[in-house]
Amino acid sequence: MAGRLDRIDLKILRLLQNNGRLTNAELAETAGVSAATCHRRTQRLFDEGYVAQVRAMVAPRKVGKGALVMVGVVLDRSTPESFATFERAIAQLKFVLDCHLVAGDFDYFLKIRVGDMEDFNRIHGDQLIALPGVRQTRTFFVMKEVVDNAPLDF
Repeated sequence: MAGRLDRIDLKILRLLQNNGRLTNAELAETAGVSAATCHRRTQRLFDEGYVAQVRAMVAPRKVGKGALVMVGVVLDRSTPESFATFERAIAQLKFVLDCHLVAGDFDYFLKIRVGDMEDFNRIHGDQLIALPGVRQTRTFFVMKEVVDNAPLDF
């Protein structure tokens, strides 16, 4: 997909990825193109799906969600139906930041933000283990976030 992008497009993407609040004028100046050209290119990048969305990165601790938890999930069965049922249910849980179908010891790996261990314990007991098809979960409390949500390298 990146083959259709030239160096200006890639520069615009990198700039937006690092600071989504840049004005079109700032973006154009830094990318070395006119404001009109920048606007047209940026609009095309959005229209063609190269940029999915622009949003703020909220500091988790500032809003009472300082604990990061990774959870491996094993389902009872490995069938398309059980995966689809689990995925529909997990998509409804607002505390789940990421859910990935994975190869290996788990079927899914979840990234969850909570206030503290007590908060996670409640969520785990009330909602996670009650999800359809869940046979087992394994929880990993993150002690230190070394790299989190780094920009894509392209």
